[in-house]
Amino acid sequence: MSAGTVTINGIDISKEPVKAKQKIGYLPQDPPVYPDMRVKEYMSFCAGLKRIPRSERKDEINRVMELLKISEVKNKLIKNLSGGYKRRVGFAQAILGKPDFIILDEPTVGLDPNQVIEVRNIIKDLGKKHSVIFSSHILSEVSEVCDRVVIINKGDIRAVDTIENLEKSFCSEVVLHIKVKGSKTKSASIIETTKGVKELTEINDEGSDSYSFTAVVDGDAEETRKNIMSELISNKVDITEIYSDRPNLENVFIQLINRPANSGGLEELLNPVPENKKSDESEEDK
Repeated sequence: MSAGTVTINGIDISKEPVKAKQKIGYLPQDPPVYPDMRVKEYMSFCAGLKRIPRSERKDEINRVMELLKISEVKNKLIKNLSGGYKRRVGFAQAILGKPDFIILDEPTVGLDPNQVIEVRNIIKDLGKKHSVIFSSHILSEVSEVCDRVVIINKGDIRAVDTIENLEKSFCSEVVLHIKVKGSKTKSASIIETTKGVKELTEINDEGSDSYSFTAVVDGDAEETRKNIMSELISNKVDITEIYSDRPNLENVFIQLINRPANSGGLEELLNPVPENKKSDESEEDK
């Protein structure tokens, strides 16, 4: 895009760039830190860039260092910090000065599990008083901290909505996973013809006379699960496991970005064509 305007709280960023940028806090994927500076020195430098009044700088710097738990390393050179601490320092500079808009790109990369939870909680708290734009490829994390999502593929916006609405819209179908011991053909036939099963999409040989099946449910998932169990048990098929996939943001993303190819039906699932055979057939077709 090479045209248009950007306004931040009504401020045209091309006409008043400094004033507009004071409203924005940004943490890129690679933290914008100076390795030869000490943490506190760097925070003071950033406070100056953001034109935080001198009378307020000390308290504001202490606030963000306490919030990100980097006070204990404030006198250390940034280059001597771990990757996780460097990211915390970068996060701290992003929220320095209490900007109205905070843009975070992969903010939890390099953090240990405890730090990830802490940072997620910080982001949630920030969202109560600030507009937070959170960019991540970890969709479970997006679900944890975001109220609204934008799914983009190769620059194309595929969806914009709340997570709840997207899950309802794109994940109306529930998937059941069933694992049994016994005849593959008999079990597949029972599952596929059970009331409530829309399609049998996958069959895998688990070894030791065990097979796993994936079925798409059309209607009440719990009722269909009970129907499948009843039919299998009455036909003397041992069920070792049965569970359903809950709709989530990952399901939405997969459906929007990588829609699966059309299924070849039950016969292909029961008798899949080996890869080398497929290649031979392709050559003959040519």
